[in-house]
Amino acid sequence: MSPLVKIRSERDRMSAVERRIADFILENAQLLRDYSSQQLANALGISQSSVVKFTQKLGFRGYPDLKFSVGETIARSENGDGGPLSEPAPVSEGSSAVATLWRRKTEAEEATRLINAPESLDATVAALARAGANGRVFIIGLGEDDLYARGFALKLSLLGILAVHSFDASRMASNVSAAKPGDVLLVFSEHGRHPALYKIARFFHERRGQVVTVTRHTLNPLRTIADIALVVSAHDEQPHVQSLVYQSSLQHLLDGLFMRLCEEDDDRHAQLVANLERIGQMLEP
Repeated sequence: MSPLVKIRSERDRMSAVERRIADFILENAQLLRDYSSQQLANALGISQSSVVKFTQKLGFRGYPDLKFSVGETIARSENGDGGPLSEPAPVSEGSSAVATLWRRKTEAEEATRLINAPESLDATVAALARAGANGRVFIIGLGEDDLYARGFALKLSLLGILAVHSFDASRMASNVSAAKPGDVLLVFSEHGRHPALYKIARFFHERRGQVVTVTRHTLNPLRTIADIALVVSAHDEQPHVQSLVYQSSLQHLLDGLFMRLCEEDDDRHAQLVANLERIGQMLEP
């Protein structure tokens, strides 16, 4: 993982001082080679030790290692070997806001892909597949999270996987009372702090089911109780942009899971095709 992607993906878990350092590096990556740790500290009005601790927290031995790694990333990008570093081609001429949104979405999707370990994605696909063959997948999201819970439940049903979806915590608490070992509870919660969802997850564990959570890449109660914790990286100082970036990265993550479920099993793929044809026939006059 490149240092810039790592900084973006970890930003939401940083302290206020660490976020200031992170933002400076992300916005001035090409100028970093001209800054010593003391100069960077002076530019931000913080102590040099804060800069050193920041680099070590990212896994580097010190600031020179971080600066060297960022320089290598920039060099690869300029040589066409590392993709665009920061500014992709504008979506439309003169539309800097749209171009910035596109860049933020691209960065967040890349970071989300990298911070979810392949083992976690493999385990999620395997759990959903097992539940689809022998049990059920319970899916819940509250508020805006329900949009993605509902959409993913529909996709699973198209593959022949029985999905029990609800946007009401009380109803889901009743639903999971019928859960059995091997069933899966998929919980969508951007911030992972809703007490009712945490209690439902605990209750599901008592039924010996497997809990999969989808939250921001932050420390939150739901992640601590999950058997598999999928995370989404999304950041922008503007709240409306940050919301759009989160939604884009989340959808990208879910699309990847759906693609694997669809393409890794011929029977599920055949079920999808049959269901789409049946739906098409229903819509014909």
